[in-house]
Amino acid sequence: MTFKNPEYFLFLVLIVPMVWVYVWRERRHRVTVRFSDLSILKKLPVPPHRRMRHILLLMRIAGYCFLVVALARPQQQQVEVEVSTEGVDIMLILDISESMKALDFRPDDRLTVAKRAITEFVRKREHDRIGLVLFAARAYTRCPLTNDYGVLLQMIDAADYTDFSHLTAIGTAIATAANRLQDSPAKSKVIILLTDGASNTGDIPPQMAAKAAGELGIKVYTIGVGKKGKVPFPVEVVNPVTGQRTMRTQMMDSGLNENELLEIAQLTGGRFFRAQNTEELNEIYSEIDRMEKTEIKSITHVSHSEYFYKWLWIGFLILMAEMLLQNTVFRRIP
Repeated sequence: MTFKNPEYFLFLVLIVPMVWVYVWRERRHRVTVRFSDLSILKKLPVPPHRRMRHILLLMRIAGYCFLVVALARPQQQQVEVEVSTEGVDIMLILDISESMKALDFRPDDRLTVAKRAITEFVRKREHDRIGLVLFAARAYTRCPLTNDYGVLLQMIDAADYTDFSHLTAIGTAIATAANRLQDSPAKSKVIILLTDGASNTGDIPPQMAAKAAGELGIKVYTIGVGKKGKVPFPVEVVNPVTGQRTMRTQMMDSGLNENELLEIAQLTGGRFFRAQNTEELNEIYSEIDRMEKTEIKSITHVSHSEYFYKWLWIGFLILMAEMLLQNTVFRRIP
């Protein structure tokens, strides 16, 4: 509850002189009668109204307080916030080819680190629709655009390597994601592509897919993961005699094509990022999160309900009752 005119509470200080005047009048108007013997009078019972005469002062103070509160105009404030969002539709593209098993992000491989960074990115969003495309030698939509982040996070967590070999179809992945975004009514449409390789298969060249996405108003951010040069890679070795399978680590060249990813981003007005460790990858997704913020508009409607009349009536009734009792039950006879 709020008060429209709280300054009227200053009138409560008048209660002090009100009490003082009452005490002064009680002492001044005390009537004394001389008797030779008071023993008989002392045995007389004291009337109940005599004992309760000071209740008039309490009623007067209470009624006065209620009137002061009524003057301060108590109100019940009701706030309604109307929120409208101009969201961002985002398609996440994740490379799940065999090369993502590289261990240059020790102790985890590239795919594990990438899924962790993407998960954190999704958790920071609130009002956007987000989808997921997985690709290697071919691409497919794992999760369409959705506001159900719980389902999306489950899909990201379940993403794993497939039998699509070591090939990478970046152009097909971009076209698949763009197809999901082309009819979107969102103000901003974004693709975030994460890969560690170069496009070496697919029916659609990456540059052609990027141009088509740009014409649809889709911005593509490309992220290249992996260290430069040779990187540790797990390889399964089969003993030709016993048939026993063991995992060994070999040093292999990183096949990332930075120029290709840079061109894709430039064709759509996006940006290219390079992540060579976990911290850099997390910062890249945080930077994209800051750049692609959802615009939220809020309109606040405030209404007030007046409650002063309740206090006014209660105060008025108390004062009327005090006046009635003063002139009847507690009436003084000079």
